[in-house]
Amino acid sequence: MIRVLLADDEELIRAALGALLDLEPDLTVVAQAADGPAAVTAARAHRPDVAVVDLEMPGLDGFGVIAELARVLPDCAVVILTGRGRPAHLPRALTAGARGFLAKGSPAGALADVIRRVRAGGRYVDPALAADALSIPPCPLTPRELETLRLAEYGAPVAVIARRAHLSSGTVRNYLASAVQKLGAASRADAVRLAHDNGWL
Repeated sequence: MIRVLLADDEELIRAALGALLDLEPDLTVVAQAADGPAAVTAARAHRPDVAVVDLEMPGLDGFGVIAELARVLPDCAVVILTGRGRPAHLPRALTAGARGFLAKGSPAGALADVIRRVRAGGRYVDPALAADALSIPPCPLTPRELETLRLAEYGAPVAVIARRAHLSSGTVRNYLASAVQKLGAASRADAVRLAHDNGWL
């Protein structure tokens, strides 16, 4: 039997997936978790062969869960299951150590097949996301522009960003203005959104 951990903050989806996977003769769901820290705790307690992890969860996102499982349970293969897969998330997830990447809208039997594949040492990537990932534009921002944009993400004033980045307020304004201009954004908040959508932040 392949032992599976399900981690998704949406209870209805988690319960439905658990019910579907338990119908498979060679799969058993040994634990479920509603957030990232609970997923890591459950993995330590139940030692699953495969963890199916939602990308966006409270406490610790899917990337953080991958990193923690690689540290505490390296033999556990991770499949990322996402409802809003952005092309830039794919290389980041694979670099972090995910063995599979699947959209929640996939056919019902696909997840079971992917679980079997990654347990056997293979990989699986949703073909549509893989095709989109090949067309990701390179980030036009410098590391400093990205850093100031990241610090500006929650509406922090320029003076606070300057203090955190160890820069002058004028330099921070210049970096933010440059980032907005390079991304063709309407505002700082729009620049942050565009950078997130492209996976640069």
